[in-house]
Amino acid sequence: MEMQQLDPLTSFHCSESFEGVETCRVEGRANQSIVSDLDGTLLRSRSSFPYFMLLAFEAGSPLRSVVLLLISPVVWLVYNFVSEAAGIKMLIFVSLAGLKVSAVESVARGVLPKFYLEDMHSISYRVFTSCGKRYVVTANPRIIVEPFLKEYLDVEAVMGTELQISSGGYVTGFVTGPGVLVGAVKERAVKKYFGPDPPDVGLGDRQSDFLFMDLCKESYIVHSDKDVPAVSKEDFLKPLIFHDGRLVCRPTPLMSLIVMLWCPIGFVLAVVRMLIGIALPMWWALPLEAMLGVTVRVKGIPPTCPLRNKKRGVLFVCSHRTLLDPIFLSIAVRRKVTAVTYSISRLSEVLSPIRTVRLTRDRNTDANTMASLLEEGDLVVCPEGTTCREPYLLRFSSLFAELTDQIVPVTMNIKITMFHGTSARGWKGMDPFFFFMNPCPKYEVTFLDQLPHQLTCNGGKTSHEVANYIQRVLANSLGFQCTNLTRKDKYTVLAGNDGIVPDHTLRQRAGRMFGL
Repeated sequence: MEMQQLDPLTSFHCSESFEGVETCRVEGRANQSIVSDLDGTLLRSRSSFPYFMLLAFEAGSPLRSVVLLLISPVVWLVYNFVSEAAGIKMLIFVSLAGLKVSAVESVARGVLPKFYLEDMHSISYRVFTSCGKRYVVTANPRIIVEPFLKEYLDVEAVMGTELQISSGGYVTGFVTGPGVLVGAVKERAVKKYFGPDPPDVGLGDRQSDFLFMDLCKESYIVHSDKDVPAVSKEDFLKPLIFHDGRLVCRPTPLMSLIVMLWCPIGFVLAVVRMLIGIALPMWWALPLEAMLGVTVRVKGIPPTCPLRNKKRGVLFVCSHRTLLDPIFLSIAVRRKVTAVTYSISRLSEVLSPIRTVRLTRDRNTDANTMASLLEEGDLVVCPEGTTCREPYLLRFSSLFAELTDQIVPVTMNIKITMFHGTSARGWKGMDPFFFFMNPCPKYEVTFLDQLPHQLTCNGGKTSHEVANYIQRVLANSLGFQCTNLTRKDKYTVLAGNDGIVPDHTLRQRAGRMFGL
């Protein structure tokens, strides 16, 4: 095992040699440069374990994450009592060895930013963002931190540990170049990048940072013993709208252990919950589901069932949180409605207790399909075309507004504690399983007033005006913000595609789910 050797100058320093970051002024730094460490400096936590766990779970498999959890005590001992560099090398190897670079980059782009933003150190963040030119030097692999730092903190360059990549595009688990960026290696990286013009401000949090901090004109230390709040969402340089991944909570070692122990229980519970919903009538299934922890809260007055041969069905226009939205709406109105979908797995179609009809994304064909379904009964549509986890509504497709003037807006909201029931990168067939694997999942369905005739297309409004109006009404009811972003924008950010994934690709993902 490689022992880390620090420059002898390090021994002349102690934390008292540098002022605390809270003393750093932020005024007048728009033209200055700053270089900062990441863990324990820009982030409140000094441990990078949660982010490696996310990579192991999301880019790898549950089995890989179990192995990482089991070996974490050894990693902790090595990191703290033997060598920082050796401990990080162990994390890299167990978490990333054998994974495709594209999978690692996808998780770094779509999953990690949410957890990084939630862990931002508010004082360091204020100082860091006050400078016009921002740089980060970190022991973490560059490819896993660079997407977040450049996208959400406008960082000019990231100096991080470089991974060895095989000719086939796989991570070998070993590092290359100068090695892990700690101590003297980190100092040399900063010196090489900046040359004779050192950065104006340096931020660090531990002894191995002191060498690169000495290169800066001003340096400040971030003390780990101080309880500092995270950065509020209002202060983000860029709002977080899209993110992916299955885990809701930051996977610290303790939380990871809880999740791993719960998974077998949660999966059995999810199967039981789903079987009850499929096999029993809704008015029988609802109390049983409540006994098993699934809560459904209904607000507003659902419209009554239309009389046969008197009028067409009601069109329910919903905000979109999971693919289970139409099912819980059916529970709320106590009758089965038909749902139209774009991208849904065959497994989800088979397991659905209500009728689902696929749309083609051809406007004329889809309009005819939906019109004929309305002649048969009630119909539910989610005009966003995809889910959004954060408090935002994506742009509404206006097609639904042209079909009928019997439109009822419905807000859907959920509360989950352990697993997300949606995925952009993973197999969509597992979405309902993950939702029902939550210990106590909650759904809130709110029926708003039916759209007045004068606000419909038959009343003189254009379909786009109707769609935009309903988007605003739903957003106001939920306390969300409206956006012009679309399904394509989401999948471009999170998965690098347009959101239409062939079934055979989904099956391949499912087959790899439990492999290393």
